[in-house]
Amino acid sequence: MKRSKTLAAVCAAAITVTAMGATTVFAQNDNTVQTASSDSGYQSKYQLSNPNADENTRRIYDYICENFGKTMLSCQQESTWMGSPDYEMDYIEDTTGKLPAMRGLDFMNDDFDGVVERAKAWDEKGGLVTICWHTGVNGKGYTESLGDNPDYSKLLTEGTDEYNSMMASWDNAAKALQELEDAGVTVLWRPFHEFDGQWFWWGKGGSENFIKLWQLMYDKFTNEYGLDNLIWVLGYSGEVKNGWYPGDEYCDVVGSDTYDNSTNKNAWNKLIKITDKPLAFHECGNVPVVSQFEKDGDIWSWFMVWHTQHITGNNKHNLKNVYNSELVITLDELPDFSDYTVPDESQSSSEQESSDVSDVSDVSSETESSAAETSSESIADTESSRNTSSASSSKASSANNSSTDNPNTGATAGFSALAVLTAAIIAIKKRR
Repeated sequence: MKRSKTLAAVCAAAITVTAMGATTVFAQNDNTVQTASSDSGYQSKYQLSNPNADENTRRIYDYICENFGKTMLSCQQESTWMGSPDYEMDYIEDTTGKLPAMRGLDFMNDDFDGVVERAKAWDEKGGLVTICWHTGVNGKGYTESLGDNPDYSKLLTEGTDEYNSMMASWDNAAKALQELEDAGVTVLWRPFHEFDGQWFWWGKGGSENFIKLWQLMYDKFTNEYGLDNLIWVLGYSGEVKNGWYPGDEYCDVVGSDTYDNSTNKNAWNKLIKITDKPLAFHECGNVPVVSQFEKDGDIWSWFMVWHTQHITGNNKHNLKNVYNSELVITLDELPDFSDYTVPDESQSSSEQESSDVSDVSDVSSETESSAAETSSESIADTESSRNTSSASSSKASSANNSSTDNPNTGATAGFSALAVLTAAIIAIKKRR
């Protein structure tokens, strides 16, 4: 709180109190943010691409949008082959004393059941979940995602063998996502990532085919499968090439990744020209120092460090500083999304004013004793004069007893105001 604002409040309170000749009473704002009911009556501030998104998903998206540019969610991609799927989470907690706000998972190698189980468990901890999918055209994992090179004229034509095979693979993912929806888990869904890098099969057909592919999945998952628990994350590579954007109506968050140890400012500058949606730094290796994000002016919705040697390769001192920074949100700092609402701007203003008044109220107890000593003699003199004046002039009207007509009472008010103000200033200086 700025000193000038508090001082102004003290001055106003002191003068008002003295003029009234009464004990200071500080009004407290009683405005509260109306909490939405659990019957889908929640009114979203920010619009998802899917107008039928469920309530939990809309609340989470509101949180993401509201905090974009202010704070960054910490996020960590898991691995499943290091002895425990919590290998990265354990490392972060041991190093920083914290856990990431969001966990990154992967349907790679058709690990649908495992991902669902771990996503549910993380959600139960109060965390957020993001899922990507290294897969071939017809399923499996990383090798196929790089090696497949489909004929897009057939792949995107309904009824062909290629199309039907891809749909069968998508069915598996949709069933897993549906299971998460049934469990009340919102997923920040990041399929076909780094598409403009064109090293994965989903980018090898060029920008036009990719846009068709993305829109096809969006339509299938949203309108045919009816998945209403997805926040669609469109993930560019670090290049952010022109001509690959499928449209605002097909995504909710747009992002980029890089492993060059920067804050990804170059990508940020390109993305803000494409969309005004929240932006995510959805993969990185070494997370930069927090002050560099502030200096570069790219406060992403979240950053996600990749798994295994990428997270363990980070400087431990910096990693601890990042996870304990006021700019970075960790698991323990997330709200309860079951009743989260976007703070009303007028309410936030009222809360700030209430905080100022509360601070003044704290100071007031310190000022009262000092003010009493300073003004006691003046008050005694005034009372004496008032009694003398009253005895000598019984014909005086009641108006003559008011502070506006009685110079002695006016002087008392002036002395008292000055005394309270002086004591308040001294008290504030001591508290600062």
